[in-house]
Amino acid sequence: MSTSDQPHAQSLPDPQSYPVLWPVPTRWADNDHYGHVNNVTYYAYLDTAVNAWLMSSTDTDIRDLPAIGIVAETSCRYLRELSFPDALQVGIAVERLGTRSIVYSLAVFRVEGDALVPAATARFVHVYVDRDTRTPVAIPEAIRTAAATIVVDDRNAG
Repeated sequence: MSTSDQPHAQSLPDPQSYPVLWPVPTRWADNDHYGHVNNVTYYAYLDTAVNAWLMSSTDTDIRDLPAIGIVAETSCRYLRELSFPDALQVGIAVERLGTRSIVYSLAVFRVEGDALVPAATARFVHVYVDRDTRTPVAIPEAIRTAAATIVVDDRNAG
């Protein structure tokens, strides 16, 4: 990227704005023909980080709950390219904790020595539905309790 192509400094996410930083490695297969991580792979990093954090923070296999979180909306703004074997940290915060949905504010950071360099910002909306009927239901209490610990209001998440 040339200097003129760099994202504006004020719009870059700050790792300290995210209550959770979850490690996610890149994989050999993540690189596309152009030698960088393909755009759709960022979504896999984000989904992996959120669900791994939920399972860790609730001490529950979320796949076994009667209500499951389905992704109803996503967006991603790419700031810098990634390439295998980059080490990553995914920043996780809850922007909104509703009755039946959670809005996550996310960021992907590349580990460069002691620094975390922003590579992308993203937003995920999980809507909770009954496992069998797929009708909207309340967020399971274990997930609500965990998500409540990382709700943030004023953020510089891009």
